[in-house]
Amino acid sequence: MSPSLTAALAGFKLGLGLIVAIGAQNAFVLRQGIRREHVFAVALFCALSDAVLIALGVSGMGALARLAPWAGEVLRWGGVAFLSWYAARAARAAWRGGEALAAGQGAAVSLRAVMATVAALTWANPHVWLDTVVLLGAVSAQFPGAGLAFGVGAATASFAFFFALAYGARLLAPLFARPGAWRLLDALVALIMASVAARLALGAV
Repeated sequence: MSPSLTAALAGFKLGLGLIVAIGAQNAFVLRQGIRREHVFAVALFCALSDAVLIALGVSGMGALARLAPWAGEVLRWGGVAFLSWYAARAARAAWRGGEALAAGQGAAVSLRAVMATVAALTWANPHVWLDTVVLLGAVSAQFPGAGLAFGVGAATASFAFFFALAYGARLLAPLFARPGAWRLLDALVALIMASVAARLALGAV
């Protein structure tokens, strides 16, 4: 196996391993997929954002980020504030109920509002920066001369995962024809967002 292919496979496996866990961003993608609302735009934005961040990490920006800890603090507390707000919003939705239960029903959310939310969940999330820029950037250094292949492999994993999650979520649509299922999903989203916010606030990233 060529060094480039080895690096690409390593990047794919590591990239997939880092994003497969349900977190703030993934929970939002899942919810949009179930609602069948701006699915392609959300999946594409997340995948492209990962690709950009991976490119920054592979190109050495991870080392630069470690030299500016103040930037990390700004990002951390901004993330805490946003995630706390989103957790409260999801908890309120879970408490009140009344979510649209079938595709095409309920109040539609504009593309601008959806993209603003997913952008904040992506770019204001220190976990995303740590995983893609710092960690993947550091690991790519173990493949001298094949860093590009490693980055392509990791970015490919992001595209595969986000589109599979976004479009696979519609398979859960029959389950979410039940009012209680939407309330449980909103409660789960609230817990995820709140737990990530708490870990960030405590510095346990």
